[in-house]
Amino acid sequence: MSRVQLALNVSNMDEAIAFYSKLFAVGPAKVRPGYANFAIADPPLKLVLIQGADDVAGSLNHLGVEVESTQEVAAAQARLMASGLPTVSQDNVSCCYAVADKVWVDGPGGEPWEIYTVLADAGTDPGALQGPAGTGSAPSCC
Repeated sequence: MSRVQLALNVSNMDEAIAFYSKLFAVGPAKVRPGYANFAIADPPLKLVLIQGADDVAGSLNHLGVEVESTQEVAAAQARLMASGLPTVSQDNVSCCYAVADKVWVDGPGGEPWEIYTVLADAGTDPGALQGPAGTGSAPSCC
């Protein structure tokens, strides 16, 4: 099985483990001092957390998981909210040359995550790209 790996710098390992356990509904596969990893089956992902200085935590633009349907986006939002994580949804939004339904949640280091499904292609002008409204540290676009 192939899967994408994302390595993230985090400032608080316990907080990061708690967040990602909720986000992906699975606990870490390995935890060591200053290190944790998750072997996530759905979506196929190897998530690595490395504890570092506060100034490097959450330094990514954003992260995302593409799902197959709007129903999956809604189910993800319901699960995240039931876990106590605040979310922001976007329906039928045009961004990054696609029309999509999305739900956004911020990680413990302020890194924005989107769970989304692409509904159609869009010829959005790069200067008119829309980002998530109302998320704490979400990017200006996807």
